[in-house]
Amino acid sequence: MACNMTIPAPRHHYTYQDYIRFEATANVRHEYFSGEIYAIAGGTPEHVAVVAKVIALLEQQFHGGSFRVYSSDLRVRVVETGLATYPDVTVVCGPIEADIEDHDAVTNPALLVEVLSPSSEEYDRGEKLLHYRLIPSLREVLLVSYRENSLEVHRCETDGTWSMQRLGTGQVAELASINATLAVDERYVNELGGP
Repeated sequence: MACNMTIPAPRHHYTYQDYIRFEATANVRHEYFSGEIYAIAGGTPEHVAVVAKVIALLEQQFHGGSFRVYSSDLRVRVVETGLATYPDVTVVCGPIEADIEDHDAVTNPALLVEVLSPSSEEYDRGEKLLHYRLIPSLREVLLVSYRENSLEVHRCETDGTWSMQRLGTGQVAELASINATLAVDERYVNELGGP
């Protein structure tokens, strides 16, 4: 008796240069990792509104300083692992350091922000966060909940270890890497049906 076996289609291995060429002509953004190119889903109106609010709240605190806030249109490359991705918010201190292979990709963020969504939460909290932790310049990663008034600050300590602080209603995140704060409640106002 013959056994029916499904043979997976062979996967194409793309070089990083293939990815850069592909991304230059694509009408949606993609991540790149280990020879594979992955489409990134667009955000819901609520997700995009929270991202915009976070950017506005951070920019208000950078009056002529050395920090610059970028939207999810900025590509970040994790040199150690090769991941190329588009965080929801990227903050760079001082001049941008571009990737040696990709002049449109930044390699020196100080802070990265991801607004969690049902489809990305597991990845953002897990594998993606592990990639981010390998960026030498990165000092903090801010994860913003989509379900509730809460933030998580993942911080690189002076000894190189990473800590995590969860903040809820009425609390304020101290973002030491960029000399800024973010009130948990403030970033939800008018975005998720807040007051």
